[in-house]
Amino acid sequence: MVLVELTIKGISYSQAQSGAYALILSELDGKRNLPVIIGAFEAQSIATGLEKEITPPRPITHDLMFNCFERFKIIVKQIIIHKLVDGVFYSSLICERDEIEEIIDARTSDAVALAIRFNASIFTYENILSKAGYTEIEGQRGAPGQEKDWIKNFIEQHDAQVGSIRDLTKTSSKELLNLLEKFVKNEDYEAAAKIRDELDKRKKSE
Repeated sequence: MVLVELTIKGISYSQAQSGAYALILSELDGKRNLPVIIGAFEAQSIATGLEKEITPPRPITHDLMFNCFERFKIIVKQIIIHKLVDGVFYSSLICERDEIEEIIDARTSDAVALAIRFNASIFTYENILSKAGYTEIEGQRGAPGQEKDWIKNFIEQHDAQVGSIRDLTKTSSKELLNLLEKFVKNEDYEAAAKIRDELDKRKKSE
């Protein structure tokens, strides 16, 4: 399978309550972009890593991981976004220690945050970029049309998916359990945590 190198184009955000962000990865030798929904903490960590002048007073999680990797002489050589299932991207860290290469499973947001700190290259497969990528002037993925803010719509669709958790008291426990399973599968842990807290609250009141 053909690997395509990506660069970080930026982070787009939504003002909606769910606080969804989209990490925009851009094809290095082309015009396609790949949007990846990430959480607020991951967006902050990636932005901090990109702004070399900004140094947090204490190491945040990805800085701590970088420090640990460095201390034990582990190098992140590159990351590969290798799978896309139901809108969720799966990634791997390609690491090396003592000339031995290891592949470690990682969330894409965590993998990118570490890639920034190691100056490691970011790759995905051509079939993933063909399926989920878009260009600036596409009306829809894969079809040319009027220029539009595809990222804004992408995030709004994600907001609509989590909109049902904004008033949890009116949702049955069975529906909450189904939502919890869905959000964990989609790696939307912020939304999953809110549902878990509501379920715990109901157990205590029983």
